[in-house]
Amino acid sequence: MYLTDRSTPPRADTEQGRGRGAVPRVAPVVLVLGTVSLITDISSEMVTAVLPLYLVTTLGFSPLGFGTLDGVYNGVSALVQLTGGHLADRARHHKLVAGLGYGLSALCKPLLLLASSLGTLGTVLALERTGKGLRTAPRDAMISLSTPAANQGRAFGVHRAMDTTGAMLGPLAAFLILRTAVDGYDAVFGVSACVAALGVLVLVLFVPGRPRGAQASEQRGDPGDERTDEGTDQVGPGVANGRPRVRVHDALVLLRLPRLRALAGCAALLGLTTVSDAFVYLLLQRRAGVGEQWFTLLPLGTAVVFLLLAVPVGALADRVGRRTVFLAGHMGLLTGYALLLWAPATPALPCLVLALHGAFYAATDGVLPAALADIVPERLRASGLAIVGTSQALARFCCSLAFGAAWTVWGDGPALAGSAVGLLCTAAVAGFVLRPAGGTR
Repeated sequence: MYLTDRSTPPRADTEQGRGRGAVPRVAPVVLVLGTVSLITDISSEMVTAVLPLYLVTTLGFSPLGFGTLDGVYNGVSALVQLTGGHLADRARHHKLVAGLGYGLSALCKPLLLLASSLGTLGTVLALERTGKGLRTAPRDAMISLSTPAANQGRAFGVHRAMDTTGAMLGPLAAFLILRTAVDGYDAVFGVSACVAALGVLVLVLFVPGRPRGAQASEQRGDPGDERTDEGTDQVGPGVANGRPRVRVHDALVLLRLPRLRALAGCAALLGLTTVSDAFVYLLLQRRAGVGEQWFTLLPLGTAVVFLLLAVPVGALADRVGRRTVFLAGHMGLLTGYALLLWAPATPALPCLVLALHGAFYAATDGVLPAALADIVPERLRASGLAIVGTSQALARFCCSLAFGAAWTVWGDGPALAGSAVGLLCTAAVAGFVLRPAGGTR
């Protein structure tokens, strides 16, 4: 089993490169989707940057209450990712399903102005994350289907770099709004809603209905897509009139692929011990003595490093192996945990922790979906992405609940130490399970 290194591109990619000249390393649809994600992430990260402090200091939530809401915020999308992926594959219209997800998230942003209790906030955040769950797999499928297998890491790196530009601008915008507006939090939520609506508009106007590679594959009625790269497992009932029929059973049959099971299982294991961003920032504020007025800028540090490293790390993963880069990212995160636990509270501490945090995302966030290009056939790409994404998101949901409870009962130090030990153990297991079958990478 292995996370996926370099292998023979699918036939559709090979034929495009042979018959139409050189295939660009980054397709135009990737750039347009990156623009949509950039705008949407400005909106989302404006909320994410202020939410921890808003809930803990303004509304007075306990760490357990905050952990519950944070788990909802990060985990509810897992419950609908499979639905979004299957609907996109079944309808063969990834843009439509992604657009519904973006639209739902945008509609929920102004509702934050009305929510103040645990129940209402949980409901609004759950609906907003439902939108994220609907859009993630179809969006990543459009990127994957528009890109040759050999360039998947680079394409996802470019998209994540643009996405992270929004993640960098969002906290900065929230910081400026809080410093200038009278009702700072309400102003942040209101501006966030307007920006989210702009992202939906760009998606509707400029993203093509179907990736070019997927259109070509459909026109050929290529039966080769019915077989997995294992060469034996059938994943569908066939092709009728050049239109692949996708059923729920087809997505479930994907779980028969050993490489997909290994990847989803390891993503879940590692997610169980990956402390959420919000908790990392709260811990860093406490350990380094960061003032509340500067708290919204902490996500900006992670975003800057992610932006700088996303493309080169994605290209590196294409060359040296995605397993190696994926596991190295988790080792960087473990180092960040160690610094939070034992490093003295110097001015350098926030810089070091945020640099390692951003490097972790650069080495994992785009590399994980890029790994599926050699595992899942084109017509089930969104379903495959949803399976892996769901396993990881559910695990992180459980981690947020457990970490919030541990912090409440034992304190932040023991809770983080437990997560660090767990991450070390699960990374060792993942390194063994995802090892190359006969190589050393």
